[in-house]
Order: sequence, then C-alpha cells, then structure tokens
Amino acid sequence: MTMSDQTGRPGADTDRSEDPMANTTPPADPPADATPPERAASAVVTTGPARKNSPRADLARDRLQWFGSRYALVGVWILMAIIYGIVTPHNFLRISTAQAIFGSQSPLLFLSISALCTFVVGEFDLSFAGVMGLAATIIPVLAGLHHMNVALACLIAMASCIACGVVNAFFIVKLGVSSLIVTLGTASLYLGLAELLSNQNTVSVTNPHFAQIALHNFLGLPLSFWYGIVLCAVFAYLLKWTPVGRHIVFVGANREVARLAGINVNRIRVGSYISASVVAALAGIMLVATVGGFDPTASPSYLLPALAAVFLGTAVVMPGQFNPIGTLFGIYFLETGIIGLQLLGYSGWVQDAFYGAGLVAAVTVAHLVRNRTRVA
Repeated sequence: MTMSDQTGRPGADTDRSEDPMANTTPPADPPADATPPERAASAVVTTGPARKNSPRADLARDRLQWFGSRYALVGVWILMAIIYGIVTPHNFLRISTAQAIFGSQSPLLFLSISALCTFVVGEFDLSFAGVMGLAATIIPVLAGLHHMNVALACLIAMASCIACGVVNAFFIVKLGVSSLIVTLGTASLYLGLAELLSNQNTVSVTNPHFAQIALHNFLGLPLSFWYGIVLCAVFAYLLKWTPVGRHIVFVGANREVARLAGINVNRIRVGSYISASVVAALAGIMLVATVGGFDPTASPSYLLPALAAVFLGTAVVMPGQFNPIGTLFGIYFLETGIIGLQLLGYSGWVQDAFYGAGLVAAVTVAHLVRNRTRVA
C-alpha cells in the first residue's frame, strides 16, 4: 500500500496534529433566548479580556505625550522665569527686563535663521557670522567714513553678501568640496576683508532715520523684534505650505531620493547658500541700525549663540527637525537664562558659558529626539 492508502489523505493527520487550532471548535453562539448578561459573558469569553483603559483616557495620554514632546522646552522656559521671579523679584519681574530679553536679540535671531537656511536642506555653513560681520562693516565704512547715502550703502552690503553666498555655493555645489572646510575657510576670509575695510577699528555711523528702522517702538518693543517675528512666520509658511518649501524639506530628508523624484537638488542647495547670505546681510543691517556701529573682530562671537538656538529649536514644535518657530523659542530661552543669571550678580563670563553649555545640551537633545522619532 502507498502512504496515501494508509492515511486516507496525504498529510491529513500531520496537518491536524501540528496545527494547535485544528482540534478546537469555535465557541458556540449563545442561544437565541439567552438573556443580555449571558450574551455579554459569551462575548467576553470569545473576544478575550476587556481593555483596562478607556478610549478617553488613552486619547488624553496621547495628547499629553504629543504636547510634551513638542513644547517641553517652553515649559522649562516658563519654569525658569518663575524661579528667577521668586529669587530676584525686584529685578526680574519688571517690564524693562522683558524689554531687554525680547528687544535686544533681533540681529541674533536673523543670524540664526540664516544658519537655518542651509541646515534645512542638509547643508552646513560656518560662514554666516562672517557674512553678517562683513555687511555690518561695509555700511558704517561707506555711510560713516565716506558719507555715502545709507540706503545705497545697505544695497552695496547686500550685494557683497550675495556674492559671498555665490562663492560658497560654487565651491560646495559645483566643485563638490566639503561644506565644513569651505565655510570654515570663507568665514576667516570674510572676517579678514571686514578688518581690511575698517583698518581693524570699530566703525560707526550716526543717522537717526536709519536707527529708527530698528529702534522705533511698537507695542512696547522695537520694530526689529517684529521684523524677526515676521521673518520666522514667513519662513515657517514657506516650508509648510508651498511647493518650494516641500522640495526643501524633501532634499534635507534624503538628497538622493529627492533627485530621483525629479527635484533639482543642486538648485535648492545653491538657493540655500544665497538665501543664508541675504538673511545674514539683513542681520548686519539690523545690528548697525540698533547699536550704530560694529567691531569686525566681534563677528565670530555670534557663531556659537546662533548655532545653540538653531539646535535647541529642534526640540520644539517639530521634534528632531530644524524649524524657524523652534529657533525663535530657542533664542529667547537662552537670553532669559543669561539675563536672569546676570541679575543674580554673575559677571559677563556667564554668557559664553551659558551659550556653550546650551549648544552641547541642544545637540544632545536633538540627537536623542531624532533617534526616538526614527524608532517610532
């Protein structure tokens, strides 16, 4: 006899013995005349244990986790302000302190957005502070020393900064040189040009009308603050709601996939360096209009605070992603911490220490949040 004659059907007994569900029968339906409690008990038996948490509790927990992952830094910021207010209420809880926090950081906010222009497309730029310093030097040299019209001086400074962005893009995008090496070198180059133009001296310009474009008071704060708010809002809208912005985000997420999808990746990259230089020039204009002059040797000191704010912003609003609204929060979070410590009697060294610690903490938080987002 064949194996099939012995078993009646090839593999029949084997299939039934190996399948743990083969010898079980589905639970019988409750009788038609069963009472509602009996039907409920039957349903419990057939469908397994009931959920311990109600859908409303799960929804509340999910919303709390969502809010915490995006706005925890805002909560820390509020807590920090409360602590400063308790420790030194006569100094910190004053309108002048709030005006100092929000009214003095507009050039740094513009500079941080300049850095963000390249970071969102996956590029790296260390020359934005040097570009700002070059613009902030050209304006007072032309308008202050050579008595040129200040508007024309601003236009020349803007054109010079655009040329800086073109130089960066040429070496990085066209020739394929490392962005870190190129922008580190051009940052020193632009610093040297600024020192050459100023003869290594602090240059200033006195023009009340020019100063009013930044210092004119509106709702208790200078116009430069509102310019920064508008810049962040426009940039956020561009990235979120426009085709160009979606292409920028796509290139920053995966350059090769974006190229295969038909996006002109190199055009986006070149545009990011030129846009960064334009915004850095605006930062220089805001700085000169606010303080009336500039020391070219001070431009490297703006690099660390801007990077700290940009990386700290990746922990706000859009975890793990560079975004302008998060950068806005990062700027004023850092400034609140510095001013609070200064009001407690700490000397000027606290600014460099706080920015340095803030940058390390920001990069660490960005790294952890990005890894958690990938796992999720």
